[in-house]
Amino acid sequence: MPPGDVRHSTDVEIKWAIHQRGERREEWVAEERRTTAIILISGRFRAELPGRSVILAEQGDYIVFHGVSHSWEAETDCVVAGIRWPSVPGYEPPSGRMP
Repeated sequence: MPPGDVRHSTDVEIKWAIHQRGERREEWVAEERRTTAIILISGRFRAELPGRSVILAEQGDYIVFHGVSHSWEAETDCVVAGIRWPSVPGYEPPSGRMP
């Protein structure tokens, strides 16, 4: 959101995401610098972290991680809310292969 918009914040980013079954992040987010919380609203969602998969299966299940490379896959049609902090204007984390 542009500065001046009531939804703009340099502190936090919030994303509402609707994913179809089988949708996935092909490339891992590498060199992540932010903290991320992913909250399951509906469906089943898998977060992939180095050496570990975390399944969000019940409404309200969540995961929080900081500075960790990651990927994900929607195991069913699902809705998730993602919260990241701090918000880094123009930040595009590098993508890469699984670490």
